[in-house]
Amino acid sequence: MPLNRPSLFGLLLAAGASCTANPAPVPTGGTQAPVQSRQADAVPLRQHSPQARMQFWLARPAAQGVVMIARAPEGAVSVTFNGAPLPLTSDGFFLLGFDRDAENSASLAATLADGRSIEQYVPVAPGTWDIQHVAANPLGGARTSAEFQARRGAELAQINAARARRIESDGWRQDFIWPVEGRISGKFGSQRVYNGTPGSYHSGLDIARPAGTPFVAPADGVVTLAAATPFTLEGHLLMIDHGMGLSSAFLHCSELLVEVGDLVRQGQVIGKIGATGRASGPHLHWGMKWNAARVDPLLLLSQR
Repeated sequence: MPLNRPSLFGLLLAAGASCTANPAPVPTGGTQAPVQSRQADAVPLRQHSPQARMQFWLARPAAQGVVMIARAPEGAVSVTFNGAPLPLTSDGFFLLGFDRDAENSASLAATLADGRSIEQYVPVAPGTWDIQHVAANPLGGARTSAEFQARRGAELAQINAARARRIESDGWRQDFIWPVEGRISGKFGSQRVYNGTPGSYHSGLDIARPAGTPFVAPADGVVTLAAATPFTLEGHLLMIDHGMGLSSAFLHCSELLVEVGDLVRQGQVIGKIGATGRASGPHLHWGMKWNAARVDPLLLLSQR
């Protein structure tokens, strides 16, 4: 394991990559050795004053599309985010994410072992999103609107069922790595226009590579969906749960090399790039969600 590689905790303290960064070749990912999480990097509160230990610690400023590691006040036994309970580790850490369209503020609350409550409001900075014109059929693999409507309900049911599963994994604590090296051809949050038809915003990071290029797991996790039959929009879809509500989705694959229920390790080859579903050419679409919030994978990756 490289000792000079920044941990996820240390990485998120630094400024993350902007959603409007210029497209450029990304660092090597497919041959990178697995990187283990280092909890020693994740204890900044030890150096804080007693007063600081009674506040929430956030690894970086909150912004639309950001997912981060956070820590509850010392002695907390439960935490809520906008009133919804969040899982809390034995050492007080939890994940916190903000959707691409998140409101401009959020609330965190902790209940301490002695019954006291601590509440903290978090300002959420807005994102900056591009407009992208894409030469792809809005219906993806469907030939007509009727066919799309007939197929889409069952596809969404499988996706929602996969996201509803809760997996025990520590992948969320690892330093995420690039699933493949290549040119960034699509950025998270950008408004998509398909052959002149406005669509929803782009929900992930696109990395352009030739069809058949293998890609790897960016962190440990469990496979929750592996679509052997291509979906209309996603094509061959692969979903991996990294634990604590954080999951990855890989779209448009030409081949899937793992199955539902498989435990995958960081750096393991899990599929091959393709252009199935709604795609204008071969590329890997990597989307991430924290619970219901869509977040930017680029903000989890180290800048080198």
